[in-house]
Amino acid sequence: MFRVSVQEAPFDIGAEFASLSAGRDDIGGIGCFVGTVRGEVDGRPLAAMTLEHYPAMTERALAAIAAEAEARWALLGGTVIHRFGRLAPGAPIVLVLAAARHREAALAATGFLIDWLKTKAPFWKKESFADGGEAWVEAKAADEAASARWGDEPPRCV
Repeated sequence: MFRVSVQEAPFDIGAEFASLSAGRDDIGGIGCFVGTVRGEVDGRPLAAMTLEHYPAMTERALAAIAAEAEARWALLGGTVIHRFGRLAPGAPIVLVLAAARHREAALAATGFLIDWLKTKAPFWKKESFADGGEAWVEAKAADEAASARWGDEPPRCV
């Protein structure tokens, strides 16, 4: 029921929304989150962010996270797209859509999905700053706390 994609190419939010909802009259709400590359980090202008991943492991991890959302909420479908490669400020990185009969399930599942993607999806992110400096992105306590509010760990994807 979920479409999961790890891709370098940009995605079209309108086309993804239309694909999820086409011909459906049972959907009462679709939760949506779009993550984009910030233009600065801690006051330092960002030139780009590079996302690296191990394809087979990443696709399995995203599919397991989507399956966990389906197990927790009565969802009618969804989409998870996560990009990789070098992305400029303003570029979309991640799209999460969760469709349900009622908004509560759609919105809760969307929150869950992005919180777990942020902390449990195996991506490595490097920030390249306008001044020529670079830094690997470290895990943030606030992201871990947001993820922890949902409870149990996802299934292992080994």
